[in-house]
Amino acid sequence: MSVVESVLARIPQPYRRIAVRHRELLKFGLVGGVTFFIDTAVFYLLKLTVLDPKPVTAKVVAVLVATIVSYVLNREWSFRTRGGRERHHEATLYFAVSGIGVALYAAPLWISRYVLHLQTPFTTRFVEEIADFTAGQIVGLLVGMAFRWWAFRKWVFPDQKESAPQEERPLSLSRR
Repeated sequence: MSVVESVLARIPQPYRRIAVRHRELLKFGLVGGVTFFIDTAVFYLLKLTVLDPKPVTAKVVAVLVATIVSYVLNREWSFRTRGGRERHHEATLYFAVSGIGVALYAAPLWISRYVLHLQTPFTTRFVEEIADFTAGQIVGLLVGMAFRWWAFRKWVFPDQKESAPQEERPLSLSRR
């Protein structure tokens, strides 16, 4: 029995159907959870050390590291039944979409820091850390993740059934 079958066997039947129907979204969410921890760890490692005066740069680097891991996991697990493009074309699209995602992830932190001035000396270090976490790790994550979910399914890993031309059916004048 595979890990997936083992997990599905433990889910109550009404929820099991929902889990199976939305399996790509659930896998995408799990990959997002893993890369969230990678992103957070790299962000705070850089922000509290070598990039202390440049939190937005630390955020961009953290998202880039997490994006590389995300590509591998999404390609090989979340969307493994989709696609059909050559790998280099798929990877180029993935990283282009993710580049837009990086901007969407970093924008709330940039607004928090430089528009709302939620940074020292304008506020306490505690408020700065709460604002950085909320803007960078929660708001930015949600905005970027929603965009990436939509764009990955639409352009990077399209469903081959949806992109294939439909057969033309003869028009019938009678209804059955």
